[in-house]
Formats: sequence, C-alpha cells, structure tokens
Amino acid sequence: MTKYLKKYITTWLLPLTLLGAGLAMQTAGAAESSRLDEVIKSGKLRVCMTGDYKPFTYFKTDNTFEGMDVDLAQSLAKSLGVEVQLVKTTWTNLMTDFLAKCDIAMGGVSVTLDRQKKAAFAVSHMVDGKSPIVRCADVAKFQTLEMIDKPTTRAIFNPGGTNERFARANYKQAQLILHPDNVTIFQQIIDGKADVMVTDASETLWQAKQHPELCPVHPEQPLQFSEKAFMLPRADVAFKEYVDAWMHLQKATGDYDRVLNKWLH
Repeated sequence: MTKYLKKYITTWLLPLTLLGAGLAMQTAGAAESSRLDEVIKSGKLRVCMTGDYKPFTYFKTDNTFEGMDVDLAQSLAKSLGVEVQLVKTTWTNLMTDFLAKCDIAMGGVSVTLDRQKKAAFAVSHMVDGKSPIVRCADVAKFQTLEMIDKPTTRAIFNPGGTNERFARANYKQAQLILHPDNVTIFQQIIDGKADVMVTDASETLWQAKQHPELCPVHPEQPLQFSEKAFMLPRADVAFKEYVDAWMHLQKATGDYDRVLNKWLH
C-alpha cells in the first residue's frame, strides 16, 4: 500500500467510519428513549382527556370517566400490560397538559395542522366532519352554512377547540355565543337561548339520542371534513407504530366496532 493510499484512508475513510458509528449510536439512543418503553417501565399510561365530550369522554360527578375513548384507553393500557391513568384537561389547555403530563391524548380529538405542529397523531380511526344541531322545529331554517350565517342566528360554541375555530372562521354575520361548558351547551339550544351549534357529526347524533327536542342537520354530509385520532408525542416512531398496530387489530377483530356500537348506535 502506498503512502498516498494510507493517507487517503486516514484522511477520508476514518472520519466516515466514525460518523457512521455516531449515527448508529444516535439511532440507538432515539430507540431507547421511546415513550413506549417509558410507559411499560412506569407501569402507567397517562391519558389526557377533557371529560366534556359525550360519547367519547365524560367526567362524572363521582370523579370517574366514562365513554368510548375511555374504553379504548383501557384496552390500549391492557395491551401494554400497564394501568391507565386518566388526566382531566380542557380543550383550551389540551396541548399544554399533553406535553407536560401525558403520554397520549384521547377523547374525540380532531386532527388539525395546528396540533400537528407540536404533536403527532396515530392513524385516524374515524371520519367525522362538522355538522349543525338545532331544535327539530328549525331544521328547515339551517340547512346550509349560508342559511346559518345570518344576523338573526345565535350560534353557540364551546371554547378552545375545533368548534370555536370553525365558528370564528365561518360566521361573518351570525351572533356568536361562547358557552364555557360543553356538557350543558345543548340545553341552551333547547331552552331557546341559542339557535344552532356546529360540532362533530358524531356528537350531533349522540346528543339527538339524549335530547329528542334536538335534531342533527345532514350529519351524513358534514359542512367540513375532519378526522379523529389519538394525539402522540412528536417524532416517536416506536410508540406510534405500536398504537397503530393496536388499532389495526382492534378493527380487524371487531373489538373497535363493539365499542363504537356501545356508545354511538
């Protein structure tokens, strides 16, 4: 081997070898730092949810949660061999609490680009766009967004989530009513204190079952496309892959449909 060739190997190949080793170590370190391993090690899956969004999540007076996503959270935790810890939050504080206190956020969370800037999402498990719910006597008056957005319409919404963003982005003439409690908000329509709420189609169907005075307006043809998915830590491939695989099995075995039918049908 010539001196020139030896010099070439030392000058170029050795640094490349060290760089490759460094990248390998970084990759290994990233794999070791997955939230998946942290959850299994801690024995707890911390789940953020608002508790005000039936049928996905509801915080009861006895300080316990119930709902579709509560059942799914328990199933996910069981698959991991850990206990579920439900952390109550609000739509306004959802992202802050998720980043500080939780491993996953569930409870009817919609996929949005704003949320995607700070978090990731598991595979979408439900298509669920925005749809109006009104008093049944008023269904003919609120068939389209143009018919809703009139100066005489009192449009009510809850703060901090996609319902508020939809209202503020789409209503130019309607009277906006911000109501702080997503559980009692539908009674405001029944009592004649508001005329319409645009929320997720799944919620309009659920609330119509609970309140015969209320009717959803074309929930099969939403005003806006939306998907629901579980919110996850950003850039954690291992954890996302696990949650996605678990959801795939939930749907393939019929377990997801059994939970869905229990709460939505």
